[in-house]
Amino acid sequence: MAEDPVAPKSPDAIGTAVQNNDDWLVRRPVEAILEPELAIVDPHHHLWHRKHHRYLLDELLADLGALDGSGHRIIATVFVDCMAFYRADGPVALRPVGETEYANGVAAMCASGFYGEVRACAGIVGHVDLTLGAAAAEVLAAHIVAGGGSGGRFKGIRHAGGWDASPMIQNSHTKPPQGLYADATFRQGFAQLAPLGLSFEAWQYHPQLPEVTALARAFPDTAIILNHVGGPLGVGPYEGRGDENFVRWQRDMAELAGCANVSVKLGGLGMRIGPIQHFKRPEPPSSAEVADAWRPWIDTCIGLFGVERCMFESNFPVDKTSSGYAVLWNAFKRLAAGASAAEKNALFSGTASRVYRL
Repeated sequence: MAEDPVAPKSPDAIGTAVQNNDDWLVRRPVEAILEPELAIVDPHHHLWHRKHHRYLLDELLADLGALDGSGHRIIATVFVDCMAFYRADGPVALRPVGETEYANGVAAMCASGFYGEVRACAGIVGHVDLTLGAAAAEVLAAHIVAGGGSGGRFKGIRHAGGWDASPMIQNSHTKPPQGLYADATFRQGFAQLAPLGLSFEAWQYHPQLPEVTALARAFPDTAIILNHVGGPLGVGPYEGRGDENFVRWQRDMAELAGCANVSVKLGGLGMRIGPIQHFKRPEPPSSAEVADAWRPWIDTCIGLFGVERCMFESNFPVDKTSSGYAVLWNAFKRLAAGASAAEKNALFSGTASRVYRL
């Protein structure tokens, strides 16, 4: 699908690209792990091997501290599509199935127990081009088989719809047109999800939140997981307009919260496109600083959707741009410090386990 020709992107457009920043991250002193026994399901991370950046199982395990017991107690993770390890040949529509095959292999390695308690990629979210319309059902079926069959690890798909008119903001990796979620053929493809017991990941920018609400209302029986607190932008024309952006985001999130089929991932605020620019600091932030900066967004989501529809996420390695993994989960624990044991269970593992049928 071609990018909107009306808004050609600048060579300097800002997106979610990741670069190695280990030398910067080690400037932050190691923090003690807060509440080390609290079980965590990380419902959003990626694995890839790109020309200038590698993030595979070894890197994930190192960030988790899984092998030496130095990290948080991550018991399971959910892999989310990132255009990694697609098949090199065969029908174009089926090439993304290669990503599910790869993630399922990683999951099988971790299910052996060789890497300890963590079951990485226990849930897999792949990509299907829903503009295939009803023909998307065939591709969804192939993903299900690749994920171990019915009741296996394949849980749903993400067809990112992030689009903005500004030439300074990159559109999503799927290169969606404006208004993708309202497209009639896209919705024909979307209609194939619920009959197969699959969910949909909504990833777009905050001005597009009403489009998610319209989609959720049109398909009340399809589980929709809103990525990254709804995608607030803080760059390009949104830079320097923090209060205005927040008010608009808060209003649209309140409307979306009325859709009982929508849950929210609490994370993604460390990306370069967002309103919090910690990556520009000479030294990485502490968990207390991350918690303070993220609190208005996180508290609003929990207040609107409730803990049973909210789940903390790492969004690694994308959010690694702004902090280390241990620091990020310490920040989440600080944000949930006033919650009851039952509420913490929901936010850190219960909601994710239920939504992804782990």
